[in-house]
Amino acid sequence: MIAYLDLPSGLSGDMFLGCLVDAGWPLAELRATVARLKLPPDSWQVEEARVMRGPLAATHVRVTVAEGDAHRHLHHVAEIIAQADLPRTVQARAVAVFRRLAEAEAAVHGSTVEDVHFHEVGALDAIVDIVGVCAGLEALGITHLYAGGVPLGEGWVNSAHGRIPVPAPATLALLAAVGAPTRPAPGPGELVTPTGAALLAELAQFRQLPMRLRRIGLGAGSKDFAWPNVARLWLGEGDDWPLGRSSLVVLETNIDDMNPELYAGARQALTAAGALDVWTTPIQMKKERPAVLLSVLAPPEREQALVRVMLRETTSLGVRSRAVTRYEAERAMSTVTTAYGPIPVKVKRLDGAAIGAKPEHDACAAAAQAAGVPVRVVYEAALAAAHPLTQTP
Repeated sequence: MIAYLDLPSGLSGDMFLGCLVDAGWPLAELRATVARLKLPPDSWQVEEARVMRGPLAATHVRVTVAEGDAHRHLHHVAEIIAQADLPRTVQARAVAVFRRLAEAEAAVHGSTVEDVHFHEVGALDAIVDIVGVCAGLEALGITHLYAGGVPLGEGWVNSAHGRIPVPAPATLALLAAVGAPTRPAPGPGELVTPTGAALLAELAQFRQLPMRLRRIGLGAGSKDFAWPNVARLWLGEGDDWPLGRSSLVVLETNIDDMNPELYAGARQALTAAGALDVWTTPIQMKKERPAVLLSVLAPPEREQALVRVMLRETTSLGVRSRAVTRYEAERAMSTVTTAYGPIPVKVKRLDGAAIGAKPEHDACAAAAQAAGVPVRVVYEAALAAAHPLTQTP
């Protein structure tokens, strides 16, 4: 089962929960999930209501918590989730969402992940929202989640740090970290909350695939706007081919008269101009002259700009172009905790299962330098920490 988040009015945690409940996840299961967090029984309440948002009927899930329970560090939240009787995949995803929140807050406020003091996003309602969404996706059998462009409004909102502009700085940091596509909002106001942005950044890929629709879940936001304040979750099956496909171009040129030291600068310039990959291959040209084949993989819309870079940064007089199709395994970024600090890893997925994970080398190198250990040690620690995220195909 795959799902697509259509976001005409943005996303918050309660809107996402409303989508899942409206799509068929029983409220009783959501409450049972929250109960497994072993929170004080009188500290939370989850209710469901059928509401109208403009001309549209939607499900509003309301999470209420005891007052004064709103300040936690990341490790407090992780401990609550770790001791819960929940599937390991749900726990790992929920903690990863909170880690993204911590990283965004740390970047915005000039702090560290360990020192970030959660306010609104560390409160019980955020824990219920995030754990509930992760559990609901698994309960509905949704193995791949996609999302459309994110509408960002304008204005101001009150926070624990004082009055801040909309979109909230943490929301922008979360969306920027994954290159999320944005679009103008239908009007002013905070349409995407930090919790909603963190869920999107960690769980969704920003593209739309062909699918056979089976049902739609509408989740209502708490605020009333001049337009229907809803998010829509489309559920269905993908096409028979489980891999993503994209149309790309390969640009190539043969070079036999350039100083080899200049290829590094050309590679950097091509990457900055939008190349997906750049590589060189040793070749033999006429009269057995040794030469280099410079190849670039790129989206079609970047073809002309990259050709100009190739001609400007090398001694080549011409560039060849050909169209190719690339088949892609699903991928998603996550973060694992090691003795050397948090390390981002790229998780590879196939047929709904996570079958591999690769730590980000630059992050491993930075952590290794800080700890005074070889990069290999940090890399292997991150690989071991990422093992619970993967399955044997």
